[in-house]
Amino acid sequence: MKDFYCKSKEFLMEHFNTSSDGLKSKDLESLKEKYGENVLNSKEKKTAFKVFLEQFKDFLVIILLVAAAISFISGNKESTIVILAVITMNAILGTVQHMKAEESLESLKKMSSPRARVMRDGRKQEIDSSELLPGDIVLVEAGDVVPSDARVIESYSLMVNESSLTGESESVEKITDILEDGKLTVGDQKNMVFSGSLVTYGRGKLLVTAIGMDTELGKIASLLDNTEESATPLQKSLEKFGKKLSIAIIVLCVVVFFMSIARGINTLDSLMFAVALAVAAIPEALGSIVTIVLAIGTQKMAKENAIIKKLHSVESLGCVSVICSDKTGTLTQNKMTVKKIYVDGKIVESEKISLDNPLEKELLRSALLCSDAVNHDGQEIGDPTEVALVNVGHLHNLKEVKVREKYPRMEELPFDSERKLMSTTHEIDGKYYLITKGAPDVVIDRAKYIIKANGEYKEIETKDIEDIKKANIKLSESGLRVLAFAIKEIDRQEKINFDSENEFAIVGLISMIDPPREESKKAVEDCIKAGIKPVMITGDYKVTAKAIAKEIGIYKDGDETLNGVEVEAMSDEELIKHVPNTSVYARVSPEHKIRIISAWQKLGKICAMTGDGVNDAPALKKADVGIAMGITGTEVSKDAASMILTDDNFSTIIKSVVTGRNLYANIKNSIRFLLSGNTAGILAVFYASLMGLPVIFAPVHLLFINLLTDSLPAIAIGMEPSHGDVLNEKPREADAPLLDKKLSSRILMEGLLIAIVTMIAFYLGYSKGNAALGSTMAFSTLCLGRLFHGFSCRGNGSIFKLGIISNMFSIYAFVLGAILLYVVLLVPSLHEMFAIADLTGKNFLEINVLAFIPTLIIQILKFIKYDR
Repeated sequence: MKDFYCKSKEFLMEHFNTSSDGLKSKDLESLKEKYGENVLNSKEKKTAFKVFLEQFKDFLVIILLVAAAISFISGNKESTIVILAVITMNAILGTVQHMKAEESLESLKKMSSPRARVMRDGRKQEIDSSELLPGDIVLVEAGDVVPSDARVIESYSLMVNESSLTGESESVEKITDILEDGKLTVGDQKNMVFSGSLVTYGRGKLLVTAIGMDTELGKIASLLDNTEESATPLQKSLEKFGKKLSIAIIVLCVVVFFMSIARGINTLDSLMFAVALAVAAIPEALGSIVTIVLAIGTQKMAKENAIIKKLHSVESLGCVSVICSDKTGTLTQNKMTVKKIYVDGKIVESEKISLDNPLEKELLRSALLCSDAVNHDGQEIGDPTEVALVNVGHLHNLKEVKVREKYPRMEELPFDSERKLMSTTHEIDGKYYLITKGAPDVVIDRAKYIIKANGEYKEIETKDIEDIKKANIKLSESGLRVLAFAIKEIDRQEKINFDSENEFAIVGLISMIDPPREESKKAVEDCIKAGIKPVMITGDYKVTAKAIAKEIGIYKDGDETLNGVEVEAMSDEELIKHVPNTSVYARVSPEHKIRIISAWQKLGKICAMTGDGVNDAPALKKADVGIAMGITGTEVSKDAASMILTDDNFSTIIKSVVTGRNLYANIKNSIRFLLSGNTAGILAVFYASLMGLPVIFAPVHLLFINLLTDSLPAIAIGMEPSHGDVLNEKPREADAPLLDKKLSSRILMEGLLIAIVTMIAFYLGYSKGNAALGSTMAFSTLCLGRLFHGFSCRGNGSIFKLGIISNMFSIYAFVLGAILLYVVLLVPSLHEMFAIADLTGKNFLEINVLAFIPTLIIQILKFIKYDR
C-alpha cells in the first residue's frame, strides 16, 4: 500500500499496529528486522585495492607494461624494475587521491546528525533518526528536518518547505484531511510530509509510513544509477593522445628494428635499438605528473572552499563554457530580506524607515505581532518570510520578543492558502485590535479604511485603491514578494472567526526578496569576461527569477526567459534552438534540467550544473561538472556531484575555473617539456640507426632521464602560478587536442635543437673511437639539456618576463636533477649500473656548454616574440 494520502488516520493506525501513544518497545526488534534502518543506501564503496587496480587501465600505462616486458625479454632487468616501479608509484598516487576525496565527502555527511522526537510507550523521547520505524509517531515543529515520509495526523498551522524534492521554494501548508483517491504527485499530497523537507512554520504530529530507500528521497536516489557520467575533456584528450603516440612508437620501433636487421646487426642488438627508441619515445612519468598536478590543484581548491571528488574535474572546470546555476542560496543569500515598504502613498527603503513616523512604526509593530518567527542571538527560527519581518524590526531596534510581551496575543486565525490571510488579536493602549497580514489583493478587497500619516482613519476611496495596487505592481515587477498589513478595532468580548476578517483599515505594504549575495555580481561579471554563459535555473516564479538575474548581470536586454510549461511544450530540437539565447529558466522540474543540460551538450558545450536538492541529483550527474552545495545540499546531491562547495557560493566556482584553466595550461606545458625532450632522444637514436653508429643510449640512460631528472621539472612546471589574466581567455573547445599544430611544431623544433647538441656531444666523445665515452657524453648532454629546457617550458614569455624566482619549484627541480646526474657521473660504484665512462674536466665543460645552447636560443626567440 502506497497511497497513504487517501486513507484515514484510524485505518493507518491499525495498518501499522500503532496508536497515538506510539510504538511499543516489545515490537521494535521485529520491526527493525522487517524494515531495516532509516538510512539511504550508498553505493558499495570501492576497496582501496580495487581503486589501485583500476589505475592500470590507462592506455599509456599499458604501453609502459609492454615496454617493461620487452626490456625483461632483452635481459635489461634494471629497466624492467624501474618501469614497474614508476607505474606502481602512479597507481598509488591515484588511489590515495581517490580515497582522500571519499574521506572529505564522508566528513561532510557527518556535519549534521539528525535527531527525531517520537512517542513510544506513551512517552516522548528523542532518538537518532536512523532508528525510526514505520508506525512511529513523530513530533515536529518549526526548524526541524522531516526525518521520514509520514502522514500528518495533527497539524497546528504546519508548513513545510519541500524544495529538496520538488524545487518549489514556497512552503506548503499541511492538512490532516483525507485526499481523494487517485495518482497525486508529491507536491499535491498535502496531508503527507517527506524525508529531507524542512518545517518552516507551526507544529504537527506525524505517523511514519516509509523509511530509508522506500521514501521519496530514496526513490530518486535509486534513479541516479540510470544517468551515465561522461569522461572529462582531459581524459578524452589523454586517451586520444596515448593511442596516437602508441601507434607512432610501434611503427617507428618496427621500422628501426628491420633497418638494423637489414644492416647486418644481430637480432638481439636490433631489438635493443628498438627498445631504446621505445623507452625514449614514451613519456613514462606523464601519468604520474598529470595525477600530481591535478592533486596539487585539488588541495589548492579545498582551501578555496571547493572539495573535488573526481580528480579530472579540476581540469574540466577550465573548459566550462556554460554554468547552469540554482538561484536560492547560490546566487542569493537564501535569506528573505525586507527591501521596501509602502505607507501613505509613498515607497520607503527599509533602511530609511523611521520609528518617529507613527504610521511606519505601526506597520513594523503589526508585522512583529502578526507573525511567529524569532531571532534569538542570530538563531533564526520560523518561516523565512516572517524571519524577514522580525529582522527588519531588529534593524530599527524593535525586538519581537519585547513587542509581543507588551502586547500579548489573545487569539489567532492561522494562515491558509485558500483565504491567503493570517490574523491575531491584541490589547493595545486599552483597546482591542485584530491585526491581519496577507495577499495585497485579498486585503484590499476587504478594506474599508486607510490610515494616513497622522494616524487618521480615512474611508478608502477608488484613488487610494488604485495607488495601493500600482505600488503592489511596481514592487512585484521588481521581483519582490509583497504582503499587505491591516488593522481593525474589535469588541473585547468578540470571539473572532474568518468572518471577522473584513472592514479593515490598511496600514501599508511590506515587500521582501531573497537578495543576491554581495559577491554574486562580480562573480557573474568575471564569468562573462571568461567567455562563460551563466544561466539561472530555478523553481521560483519567472518575475522574481528575472529580477534577480537582471540585478546580478545574468539577464541582459534581449535575452529569453522560459518557464517549465514552455520547456515542456518544446521538442528537443526546438529547445536546442532556444538555449543559446535563454538566460533564465523558472518553475522547472528535474526532467527539464536534464533536457537543458543535454541541449547545451549537443551544441558541443562543456556544461557545469549547481544544485542542492535530491531533485537536482540526476542533472548534477548528467552535467560535465556537477557542483553540489556543501551546506544546504542533500547527501544524494553530494554523491552525484563531482565537486562540492563548502560555502554554497557561486563566486567559488569562478575561482575554481581560474584554477582549472591554469592547471590545464600547466599540464600542457609539462607535456610540451616531456615530449620535446623525448623527441630529442628519438631523433638522436633514429639518427644513430640511420648512420650505422653504435647504440647511442643504453635503455637505463633514457629511463634515468624520463623518470628521475625529467619528472622533477615537469612537476615544477605543473605548479607554475598563473601569468596574466586567464579570465580574459575564452574556454577551449571540449574536443581540442592536446597536441595542436602550433604545439607540435614547437616540440619538434625544440627537440631538434636538443638532439643536435646531443649528437655533437656524442661525436666529441666517439671521435677518439671510444663508443662508451660518446654514449656517456650524449646521455649527460641530453639529461642536462632537458633540465635547462624546463625553464623554457614554464610559459610563453622568456624567463625574465615570467620571473626567475616566481616559481621556486623550477629552481629546486633543476638543482636536484643536476645533483642526481652528477652523482651518477662522479660516483664510480654507479658507473657499471648506469653504463657510464670516466669523464675529464674538458668533457664536463663541453657537456655544460652544449646543454645550455638550446635554452639560450629558445630564450632569445621568446624575448623577441613575447617580451617586447
